[in-house]
Amino acid sequence: MTKYTVEKMSCGHCTSAIKKSIHSVDPAAQVNCDLSDRTVQVDSALDDDAIRNAIREAGYEPAAA
Repeated sequence: MTKYTVEKMSCGHCTSAIKKSIHSVDPAAQVNCDLSDRTVQVDSALDDDAIRNAIREAGYEPAAA
């Protein structure tokens, strides 16, 4: 499982967009978003770059948590 900090993630729409984007490239991924600490945990067969790119496609910049 990989964890990212997504500073601009602030609401349910944000988490939905991130989950949708990650699932578009890996439908089997498990994605947990925590708004209180603005982190996203992803369990996926994708490599780190692919997950980061999916988060960017949703409009957010991921950082290592």
